[in-house]
Amino acid sequence: VLTKPYPCPGKCIFCPTDVRMPKSYLHDEPGAQRAERHGFDPFAQTSARIRALEQIGHPAEKIELLILGGTWSSYPRSYQEWFVKRCLDAINETEAKTLVEAQEINAQGKRRNVGLVVETRQDRIDTEELRWLRYLGVTKVQVGIQSLDDEVLALNNRGHNVQATRDAFRLLRLAGFKIHGHWMANLLGATLESDFVDYTRLWHDLTIRPDELKIYPCMLVENAELYAYWQRGEYEPYSEQQVRELLIKCMAKTPRWVRLNRVIRDFPTTNVVAGNKKANMRQLAQQEMERRGLIGRDIRNREIRREKVTREELDLRIDTYQTNATTEHFLSFETIDERIAGFLRLSLPHQDVQHPLPELQDHAMIREVHVYGPALDLGEESQGEAQHMGLGSALIKKAKELAQEAGYGHIAVISAIGTREYYARHGFQIDGLYMTTELR
Repeated sequence: VLTKPYPCPGKCIFCPTDVRMPKSYLHDEPGAQRAERHGFDPFAQTSARIRALEQIGHPAEKIELLILGGTWSSYPRSYQEWFVKRCLDAINETEAKTLVEAQEINAQGKRRNVGLVVETRQDRIDTEELRWLRYLGVTKVQVGIQSLDDEVLALNNRGHNVQATRDAFRLLRLAGFKIHGHWMANLLGATLESDFVDYTRLWHDLTIRPDELKIYPCMLVENAELYAYWQRGEYEPYSEQQVRELLIKCMAKTPRWVRLNRVIRDFPTTNVVAGNKKANMRQLAQQEMERRGLIGRDIRNREIRREKVTREELDLRIDTYQTNATTEHFLSFETIDERIAGFLRLSLPHQDVQHPLPELQDHAMIREVHVYGPALDLGEESQGEAQHMGLGSALIKKAKELAQEAGYGHIAVISAIGTREYYARHGFQIDGLYMTTELR
């Protein structure tokens, strides 16, 4: 669901400007076309998308809602609250008087919001913003990292430095949000060699380490300021072969606890004036990786998807890594060939960390529970699909055990509105902005 056109605080030279669209979007992108068709109205966009999914036989009882366009945190909060409420009204098929009422209806409704995602800038994240996002029901935040090189950020007029990203990620992680980063190759001032070094920083720098990532090699369009640099010979887009080789190196280096949601921007390549014009470059890179015997181990590459498995085919694996404020445990049920059927992200704040939200001090945090396989309707029984096989329950039980062994007295979960009932069945109760339970 796209927000109405609204000026973004950033003035990045690679970002197209179109008065008909939120900045960084083009009017002929599929999602942008839908938004424009419905006048950027949140109710109309959400209703139409649900109808379209149901008409092709896709279950729509569990809905992850993505709100994109511009910088979410730069909109007036009254608009933000109205926008989320109207999206929920569409899901609920009834008009509530307030956001809180819409949330309460959705928590028991036939269609439930199982995740709410917004997109904002790192220099907009502070403690007050954490609380506001949770009030809205947000569970995941998308942030444009773009680069971890201050010189490149300055050359491209991003308006913030790398430290702003570090600070924002620390706050978001401690508050339990899933962190979805965007990283761009081929920005002004970057080279193929520096881009690969920059990509490895995403994982080597303990302050970064996002849970999900979109890789967006810069695609040169005529209505971006960067176009003038290209005309003057001050910027050169990478060729298709160069982009493919860089993607192969990056994808092979991506940790197994990260999901590469997207590789290459999803808009018509007829807008691209020079450089890579292959919209299926991810597929081409993966095919070449297979030919060379290279393996991509990110989550998306290993999802069980629509395959049926038995519980006996799955083993629990725990990957542990550090950030600057937490110990992260990635718990996953996998087949012998590492296909993933479900996972949980458990975050254990370091004991010496002063939590930005005092009510979460001494709380372990479940940041995500996700079980793959065909999406089943609410209450539907599994016939070999990963969902409803008890994997989520087993993951939560193990997370509680790990947190208790680490000395925590409580564990919290960043629940979406529509998953409150699920977590309540596992002993969690609403406690302010989160659901929590004691560890005994």
